[in-house]
Parts: sequence; structure tokens; C-alpha cells
Amino acid sequence: MVSTELVEQLRKLNRVDKLQIIQLLATELADEETNLIKPGASYPVWSPIEAVEAAKVMLDALNAETTKES
Repeated sequence: MVSTELVEQLRKLNRVDKLQIIQLLATELADEETNLIKPGASYPVWSPIEAVEAAKVMLDALNAETTKES
């Protein structure tokens, strides 16, 4: 959470300084976004291959819709 003291200090800045702070923070956020996936690292990915229960739920939902439309 942002401290009250920091917010007060930011409010005291002039317009140019506030814009520079915005630019700095936007640049840092953009850099963080591009560095989310590290080269050579492995990441788990969910696959529906063994999701038998999920397939049954989806099939039941499709069958229910088909029944409604008939």
C-alpha cells in the first residue's frame, strides 16, 4: 500500500515532475511486462488431456442446450 507520506510528497510536485514520475513508473511497468517469461525456464501448462470430469460437464452442458433448442 502506498504510504500517506509518499502521496503527500507527490502532490507537492509541480506538473513537470509529476509527468516525469508517471513516465518513470510506466517505463518500469513496461520493463516488468517484457521480463515475465525468462529464456530457458520451464513453466507448467494445464492440459485438458486427462480432464475426464471437465469433458463430461461440457458434454452435459452441450446436451442440455441441444435439448432446449429442440
